[in-house]
Amino acid sequence: MKKFFTLVVLLATMSIAAQAQVKFGVKGGLNLTNMKFDKSAVDPSNQTGFYIGPTIKFTLPVVGLGIDASALYDQRSAKIADETMKQQSIQVPINLRYGFGLGSTASIYLFAGPQFGFAIGDKVKEIGNNIADWRLKDSNLSANVGLGLMLLDHLQISANYNIALGTTGEVDAGSAINTTWQTAIGKAKANAWQLSVAYYF
Repeated sequence: MKKFFTLVVLLATMSIAAQAQVKFGVKGGLNLTNMKFDKSAVDPSNQTGFYIGPTIKFTLPVVGLGIDASALYDQRSAKIADETMKQQSIQVPINLRYGFGLGSTASIYLFAGPQFGFAIGDKVKEIGNNIADWRLKDSNLSANVGLGLMLLDHLQISANYNIALGTTGEVDAGSAINTTWQTAIGKAKANAWQLSVAYYF
């Protein structure tokens, strides 16, 4: 009986996988970053950036459900004491999505899921005349929540909020600093509003 049950589950899983539709595409968009520090002396916000890369979408046989994943080159920035801090990374968002609407003509979908980030490029930047260093973490975890519009089964427009679930980086100041910079030492989180356009082939 146990073998029969296992066989039924295996066949059902294979059937669902066979019915899933897979589409590849290209995705790009705009970051509007709000970088918050745990100290109030520096609070850069609303700095722009961008992201671009390949994307894949799985449409599951359950009505409305799907999964999408991307590998995106992502750049965000913020200004601290007239210095521009750039965060360059590879971001891998994996979202569960639920859509409803007019089939392949137009549909609205909601999505949410984790996003895994891996820093590339310079991870340390000097601020001022060696007053302090901006240190970017090697990896970070964030979460996406958003909604989008799918047109003609190919063009996708979406907006989401990307929430940092840990620190993105930190400012380390040396010993010869003034009172302002002493209060500026701290960790930062980079949350962002994201607007994107994707095209699936």
